[in-house]
Amino acid sequence: MKQFWVDIRPWNKEIATTAIESGADAVVVDKAGDVRRLGRITTIAPDGDLKIGTDVAECTITDKKSENTAAGIKDKKFVIVTTSDWTVIPLENLVAQSDRIIASVRNLKEAELALTVLERGVAGILLETKDPAVVRDVANLIKAASGHVGLIAFTVTKITPVGMGDRVCVDTCSMLSDGEGMLMGNTSSAMLLVHAETLENPYVAPRPFRVNAGAVHAYILLPDGKTAYLSDLAIGGQVLVTDAQGTAHPAIIGRTKIERRPLLLVEAEAGPAKVSLILQNAETIRLVKKDGGALSVVNLAVGDTVMGCTLEGGRHFGMAVKETIREK
Repeated sequence: MKQFWVDIRPWNKEIATTAIESGADAVVVDKAGDVRRLGRITTIAPDGDLKIGTDVAECTITDKKSENTAAGIKDKKFVIVTTSDWTVIPLENLVAQSDRIIASVRNLKEAELALTVLERGVAGILLETKDPAVVRDVANLIKAASGHVGLIAFTVTKITPVGMGDRVCVDTCSMLSDGEGMLMGNTSSAMLLVHAETLENPYVAPRPFRVNAGAVHAYILLPDGKTAYLSDLAIGGQVLVTDAQGTAHPAIIGRTKIERRPLLLVEAEAGPAKVSLILQNAETIRLVKKDGGALSVVNLAVGDTVMGCTLEGGRHFGMAVKETIREK
């Protein structure tokens, strides 16, 4: 997900408060203590959580030489770049070479451009403004365009009860919508989209904040493109919520519940790609159809089409790695 930083140099209490309330990821300040009195947020300052020069570099792009200098910085977590005349071409060149560019912007239009250069956009933006409304507008822009997952349609090939096991419910701090869910799989190379518990049921009230995700061993896709085991999810962490079109946004984990339940193995394929997932065997557990509709696993049949994704298989602590790994 894109980083949203706000530049509060010189100090401006109103902008700092608005940044925190709008969900900014970090603020750049002269003194971290100024903002810490207002709330908890990552500070980039000489006395902050991240330090310019040590953790974060700052570069002004004036010519090709300075552009190459910024692109060549590899030993910093992020590189803040300011373009002297705010043209898109330097940002395109930087994005093509680096995945750690934070573009300094002054308004909503510049933010929109920076987030979409070369389609993938910069890693994030640093907003410099004295107008709290601009902070809120840019925050809303980033939330609306927070991410996209390339989904494909899988055809169900097998449904098999497998007995009792431990499954995980992921309860978020967000109210999810019909058609939304989370991506899970028995392996990290392919995942199925499991629908949130947003729908009415004769036996159980809706739980729109919840996804009954699957067995404890399964992988789940996270906002940063990494994966985690369902059993490792923790309060305060983040998961990725996706709809049938692949529009995605992060959600904060409020809690997880692990309970022993009857389980069901679902297998599906899309051309050479194969996917499988073990889910709870209950009518409230649903996969997502191509039109965004929900299909209960108790009504699932061989030949049905459900949405999912393929990923680069083989993970080490959730990160894709280039090594010989076979998952089956």
